[in-house]
Amino acid sequence: MKTKPNLSFWQLWNISFGFFGVQIAYALQSANCSRIFATLGADPHTLSYFWILPPLMGMVVQPIVGLLSDKTWTRFGRRIPYLFVGAAIAVAVMCLLPNAGNLEFTIMSAMTFGLISLMFLDTSINMAMQPFKMMVGDMVNEQQKAKAYSLQSFLCNAGSLAGYVFPYLFTAIGIASVAAPGIIPDSVKWSFYVGAIILILCVFYTTLKVREYNPAQMRAFQEAAQREAAAASGKSADSASPAKFDNKYAIKVFFQVGLVQFFCWAAFMYMWTYTNGSIAETAFGVDMSDPHHASTAEYQAAGDWVGILFAVQAIGSVLWALVLPYFKNLKVGYSLSLLIGGVGFAMVPFISNQYLLFVPYFLIGFAWAAMLAMPFTLVTNALEGSSKMGTYLGLFNCTICLPQIIAAALGGVILSALGSSQGNMLILAGVLLAIGAACVFVISERRKSKA
Repeated sequence: MKTKPNLSFWQLWNISFGFFGVQIAYALQSANCSRIFATLGADPHTLSYFWILPPLMGMVVQPIVGLLSDKTWTRFGRRIPYLFVGAAIAVAVMCLLPNAGNLEFTIMSAMTFGLISLMFLDTSINMAMQPFKMMVGDMVNEQQKAKAYSLQSFLCNAGSLAGYVFPYLFTAIGIASVAAPGIIPDSVKWSFYVGAIILILCVFYTTLKVREYNPAQMRAFQEAAQREAAAASGKSADSASPAKFDNKYAIKVFFQVGLVQFFCWAAFMYMWTYTNGSIAETAFGVDMSDPHHASTAEYQAAGDWVGILFAVQAIGSVLWALVLPYFKNLKVGYSLSLLIGGVGFAMVPFISNQYLLFVPYFLIGFAWAAMLAMPFTLVTNALEGSSKMGTYLGLFNCTICLPQIIAAALGGVILSALGSSQGNMLILAGVLLAIGAACVFVISERRKSKA
């Protein structure tokens, strides 16, 4: 066997199934981080600063995981050991983070504890998440990668859907969603506990079901991919002399896709940071100038509703992920998805009915589906034949983390410049996605050989 075989639906499913559990953890973090720190006493103008550390840790951790896993060969696999260790740490931290207000700390100490817990949570989620992307790059051929990453996007968004609705569901069955000032509500705590259990079960499933290719098989696949690249470029495809991996082309695509990523992930950073405050003010009538607004029942109800809105976004993303593989031109599907998502962001501040907010968040899901599938399809196709797939994908994660860091660092300044209205930050997010949609068309794609 010299080329990677076509895999069955269930083989593709098993490779990515653990992503369902990992994404529950990520959804709980993204939907509740601002709520947790606001409850602990953070000011809206400093709220974005709490979001700097998670992507910063991602920039450090994922390239290291990629580099080390490229050189790791064990009886448990190449990427799976890192997946399992990351998930185990995430489970432990998910039980600690929501208890930041229960340890009789001062406000500053509680926020420091919460920030450290968030740092470890995001580090471990990144460590668990990256192996799934690498396994698709390792085990799936170029013809099936769009399908594989779309399936991964489907599972990712299904996990998001579960994580987002947990606080609302636990509130609905009678678990308290309001607590004393500085204390995280029980509905949020139980959401993290249940999410941790599901995460470890999903990772066990993938560990038991997936068998990664051994070193000899991987070498044969890389040589075959190099010959195909040589044939596509018109060079000799002599089986005894496989062409060298086209590093220049891969780097060019890496940075071109990274440009699109910059605008997309900055936009979503502002969604995660400012949705809670925006809809609390416009749809729930919360006076955000009140220093005690985070302890009001209305603000916590808005926090629960953010989970529902993000779940609607996940539904939109799941459905759109099923459509994306049918676009014959990947770039057209990618750009259109981002543009539709940008329109959704721009609509949010102008809607005061909490149920009508379903419309923009459903549209935002289109952009999210494309962001999860398209960049990795384009980049791993360009990396086909490389012996350092994990290292490259680890570095590619910097195109996700760096824009979040920059957006978070500038968030307070931009918020003040836009009149301290958190809704205006969502309009800005829409503009950023529109710019990203235009940048898609600078991405190069290698033409296939007809031979």
